Amino acid sequence: METNIAMSAGNTDAILSEEGNGTGSYSHITTSDLVHDIVNHPAFKSFGQYILPWGNNTSYYDMSLKNVHSLLPYHNHVDPGVVVDAINHMIDEINDGKTLFYDFYTEKQKQEVRAKKSTGLFFFRGKPEAPFAIVCPGGGFAYVGSLHEGFPHAVELSKKGYNAFVLKYRVGSEFQATEDLAAAISYIFKKAEMFQISVKNYSLWGSSAGARMVGNIALNGTARFGGYDLPKPRIVVIAYTGHTSFSENYPPAFITVSEDDGIVNVSVVDRRVQSLRNIGIEVEYRKYKNAGHGFGLGVGTDAEGWIEHGIQFWENHLSK
Repeated sequence: METNIAMSAGNTDAILSEEGNGTGSYSHITTSDLVHDIVNHPAFKSFGQYILPWGNNTSYYDMSLKNVHSLLPYHNHVDPGVVVDAINHMIDEINDGKTLFYDFYTEKQKQEVRAKKSTGLFFFRGKPEAPFAIVCPGGGFAYVGSLHEGFPHAVELSKKGYNAFVLKYRVGSEFQATEDLAAAISYIFKKAEMFQISVKNYSLWGSSAGARMVGNIALNGTARFGGYDLPKPRIVVIAYTGHTSFSENYPPAFITVSEDDGIVNVSVVDRRVQSLRNIGIEVEYRKYKNAGHGFGLGVGTDAEGWIEHGIQFWENHLSK
């Protein structure tokens, strides 16, 4: 497989690194287990801490996973069963001898910028040579909510045969987080043969803060944020964010929000949808009533099943 990649002037590292994992017969976790049982699980050696949302999670280590919502203050309708099922899917992947976690920055890059040590990609495999998606969870750039709106989303995409990556990015800065997304996309393009994926028609999925990152790439491209000069995504999925920027080159967009969102001004989302449509951008807009902010898969709300519509939107554009 040959990929033609033009590097931006700001990125001089052509080859990025990966981190492998061990294999074994590892047991599942349950909602009765504690937070530290994820971090210290032998399947996740060397990267267990990156599964959790906060940079310093130690104060939560003795908390039952039944109360996992306490780790995610900006999110609603966090279902412990959904969280645990996604974690156990990851354990099964490692039990099958598959690598789950990859570094997309080199050791040199991580030494130069210490915050990059907390980044990485979790890979949920679909069918060989199928397109890929990158899922960018939210968390107000204070934490990365992969447990609720990263890993569960990737499991659903994987079940449909698509290759899905969940991004662990730097917190504290929207620009730096978007730089991490650009670097991750570039890494995936560079390593596409290793991953056995197609780089054609890829999609970006973002929730809240993660949706702002996705919107930045959709508007400006990867080179603007230090990545390779790559095609924009075939479609973007934008969940509950008030991001307002757009252009005539914006990809087709699937946008969703709930009317009772306590963080995002829904009228801002309405206006953005209309602005995109006014300049000819295809938008599918799903607005729910009682899902709140950060509803993840929407389990237990009227938004439940929205991800099926998002996947169908992507599939419609794969066939065009």
